[in-house]
Amino acid sequence: MKRFVIILVSLAVVATNSAFAQSRAAAGLDKLKSLAGEWMAEGPEGLVNVSYQIASGGSALIETRTPANEPSMVTIFHLDGDNLMMEHYCSAGNQPRMRAELPAGDLKKITFTFIDVTNLAKPSAGYMRGLMFSFVDEDHFTQVWTWREGGKDTSSTFNMKRKARR
Repeated sequence: MKRFVIILVSLAVVATNSAFAQSRAAAGLDKLKSLAGEWMAEGPEGLVNVSYQIASGGSALIETRTPANEPSMVTIFHLDGDNLMMEHYCSAGNQPRMRAELPAGDLKKITFTFIDVTNLAKPSAGYMRGLMFSFVDEDHFTQVWTWREGGKDTSSTFNMKRKARR
């Protein structure tokens, strides 16, 4: 009987941890979906326009980023089981994938860390390696994108301001 109780308690702990992770990932995606609409920021190379659109029955968020003097880029945020994921379709022609680190408590910050990249021309070619969202209020947030090239990381900060809601 004692063994049965220990097994039940162990299963309950595993189920609770799994539900917590999944609910954190879902909460992270919901936080990102609150960005639906049009945004702008002054970036290192000039004005950047960004739009967020909820897609696929609410299971994905599409970010379309149009920097000054560059082609637009698309990033798709979605759940993969207990994880919040993103894939960035870069104007550099590659596609880095990242997984979110979701802190306990109120989601004031979401940090995406690098998993892998497809279509990298050569090992020293440039690609996005990290993305951090820091939420200020419903009309302001900050993004920090980390670019790696030749083994060196550089970060660009964008203080986003809402232009219009969707």
